[in-house]
Amino acid sequence: MKLDEMTLDIEQHVEVKAAIGDVFRSVMHRFGEGNTNPKGESMQMVLEQWPGGRWFRDRGNGVGHLWGHVQVIKAPTLLELSGPMFMSYPAINHLEIKLEEISGGTRVNLRHRAIGFLEEAHRTGVSAGWGHMLANVVKDCSPQTAVHGS
Repeated sequence: MKLDEMTLDIEQHVEVKAAIGDVFRSVMHRFGEGNTNPKGESMQMVLEQWPGGRWFRDRGNGVGHLWGHVQVIKAPTLLELSGPMFMSYPAINHLEIKLEEISGGTRVNLRHRAIGFLEEAHRTGVSAGWGHMLANVVKDCSPQTAVHGS
């Protein structure tokens, strides 16, 4: 396996026409209980919102998957998560979500970096997955939609 096949470094961003506090609450909701797949089905995620808090999928009856831990949480500007995420093989991931106030709203920057024996499906699929989550944050904060997690 070549080094470039063992690493991942993607960045995505969206601009949201909403106050930074509202956008941060939506990010926390979408990474936790509001996390859905592209079909709109719940991913059954739990995000414990404190340093060292777990980020995991709770399928019920003792079945689940640890995705990571909260490395940094600094409301309303930063959330960092690190761990295996959805990769059940030798890999480590770091996810950084930075929010910054801009004219007319908030810019959300997402950066996902990973290293390990990365499967090609994960290397190519993560952009769509993170794009779905960011689109939901924009949707949550649109004037026609109530912000979750208030």
